[in-house]
Amino acid sequence: MCIGNRDGGDDAVGPYIADTLKGKNVDFDVIDCGIVPENFTSVVKRLKPKKVLVVDAVNMGISPGEIRLISKDKIGVMHVSTHGIPLSVLMEYISRFIEDVVLVGIQPKKMSGCMSNIVKSSADQLVSLILENNIDDIKIL
Repeated sequence: MCIGNRDGGDDAVGPYIADTLKGKNVDFDVIDCGIVPENFTSVVKRLKPKKVLVVDAVNMGISPGEIRLISKDKIGVMHVSTHGIPLSVLMEYISRFIEDVVLVGIQPKKMSGCMSNIVKSSADQLVSLILENNIDDIKIL
């Protein structure tokens, strides 16, 4: 589940990752949720994946472009929100149906204009980690 606003600077990182993954002929479902991830929970429930990876721009107070797996206890306090509901609520809901739900955040540099080069580079790095099934190599916040 890739979340973000294509017109919101680095908040476009989720849709950018979705577009990139969809172009790679992957063996998993990629959902570009845009700014309304709650509208895609029925798709997740129908697909019944073993794992859901939620990707979004998240203000973690670290250097722009840094990527982190965000622990459940920190999800509610860190968020760059352009969506209707907080990520904590979304993830709690999905967790009722899917056992393994993971949030990957990328620290934004700016939230207007086009995506910054540093965040785009980090997004490409995250795509590689996803394709290599190495997201566990990402530092935990």
